[in-house]
Amino acid sequence: MSNVTEFDTEVLVVGSGPMGAAAALALATYGVKVHVVTRWNWLANSPRAHITNQRTVEVFRDLGIEQEVTQYAMPWELMGDMTFGSSLAGEELARLRICGTGEDRKSEYLQASPCTNLDVPQLYLEPVLVNNAAARGASFAFNTEYLDHRQDEHGVTVNLEDRLTGRQYQVRAKYLIGADGGRSKIVDQLGLPMEGHMARAGTAYVQFEADLTRYVAHRPSVIHFVVSPAANYGEMGLGLIRAIRPWHSWIAGWGFDISAGEPDFSHDALRTKIRNLIGDPELEIEIKGTSTWYVNQMYATEYRSERVFCGGDAVHRHPPSNGLGSNTSIQDAFNLAWKLAYVVQGHADESLLATYTSERAPIGRQIVLRANQSRKEYAKLLEVFRTADCVDPIVPTFARLRAPSPDGVAVRQALAEALEIKEFEFNSHGVELNQRYTSAAIVPDPTAGEERWARDPELYAQASTRPGAKLPHAWLVDGRGQRISTLDVIGKGKFSLITGLSGRAWLGAAKRLDLSYLRTVVTGDRGCEDPYFAWARLREIDEAGALLVRPDGYIAWRQSTGVWDEDEALAQLTAALADILGRPIRGA
Repeated sequence: MSNVTEFDTEVLVVGSGPMGAAAALALATYGVKVHVVTRWNWLANSPRAHITNQRTVEVFRDLGIEQEVTQYAMPWELMGDMTFGSSLAGEELARLRICGTGEDRKSEYLQASPCTNLDVPQLYLEPVLVNNAAARGASFAFNTEYLDHRQDEHGVTVNLEDRLTGRQYQVRAKYLIGADGGRSKIVDQLGLPMEGHMARAGTAYVQFEADLTRYVAHRPSVIHFVVSPAANYGEMGLGLIRAIRPWHSWIAGWGFDISAGEPDFSHDALRTKIRNLIGDPELEIEIKGTSTWYVNQMYATEYRSERVFCGGDAVHRHPPSNGLGSNTSIQDAFNLAWKLAYVVQGHADESLLATYTSERAPIGRQIVLRANQSRKEYAKLLEVFRTADCVDPIVPTFARLRAPSPDGVAVRQALAEALEIKEFEFNSHGVELNQRYTSAAIVPDPTAGEERWARDPELYAQASTRPGAKLPHAWLVDGRGQRISTLDVIGKGKFSLITGLSGRAWLGAAKRLDLSYLRTVVTGDRGCEDPYFAWARLREIDEAGALLVRPDGYIAWRQSTGVWDEDEALAQLTAALADILGRPIRGA
């Protein structure tokens, strides 16, 4: 290409999975020209990821697709009465309320967000992301193989191949996003540093259709576990029955010995296996597909090389425990997209892009370690469920659990304690909502000190307005008298300056700056009233103080004490924006 400053697109995305599609949607929403290529003929052809946590639904809310996604989701109230038993039809050993659906946790989830958890299998979610991205201006090329790329000081030249014709061609972009999954070619070519190991254990998945209503409708859940010789292998040692659509579409899963090769996927063997897990030897089953996946514990410590950025499974590879895969991938995209948009549109210096790694790599490491730890913590359950020298663990296990004896008391106590540990997998509200950022795009509050956690930060969400935390949710009331969230008056690609009725100095300062990407929010004013005083209890600043919230909903800076002089407010706000965006702010 003769002119390196001529571009076919501003951002090229390789991969149309959750990270790539979400990045395309956000970038297109922000007015950035974005093109997506994928080697596949269409999108996800199997359920794959499914549990969608509150933070991800908040991202969808900001991008204007929450209601559409919800139409394809299993609702929160059907997600959570998880069972452990001899089979789906057999006797239960225990139940666990998951995804915050238990009475002891539900109110905390409702207080933390205007959004509930949803269960949206990936094959239903990806089309919503892609269709909305395309409707907003993103372009897509399917059956297109990424080959390699070359960077220079102005942009990235990407070599591609049309898989249908074999034609090779180039696309010139300002930036490249590698969202090409757990076998990322882009990560390998860049040589991004990775830590951990791959393929510790194997799991077989079978997608099938069967009417299991009579076994689950009275105890609805997206997951049921089976203690059975049919699944008595691997580090989990349990079989899994996962709902895709209530109550006819399912996945059955079990561990296998990877040293012995792929499991037997003949239909006769699969029907026998599934019938044993369900406990119904006459069950009508339609096999829809099979797959295997491997337990990985690998994360990148750097997500960027100059003009190329990687995210999603390409940089954090782990088992599905805790349901963190697609959630983290989509949140990677949401973090990166606004930064790319601000640089492309001239609002920020390129130094802002370095904060992508600073903010997201620690989260990637955390969720990889958490997911693997959750998987290993099944060992406590297996100690209860398995009896030495016994082929079928379920018969003696039931006898011990029912025994009116000191041994029975000890076993029941051990089971209760083992289930308590699994709260860190299935009700890990803090892992999902307590993500804190430290980077050059966050201006620390010198008066704040180190954050103190009132309760376990993995289990319990803690609202905070300290810089680096996500803006807390509180219910406000709009001009029509209807409830709106604090999250509804921020975002949409802009910075938000939040103050109270007495914070007029901040309004004057923002008006003098006259920046297209900065809005002001006055809580207590008409259209944004705080009649519950819910925000007043959460804001942790004086009414005449201020919060500066980034487009991704994270607090970038705060002035805790009230400011009454407009010139002082202008000086503080200008300095904060300059620090965050890495360039002088003009407009004052």
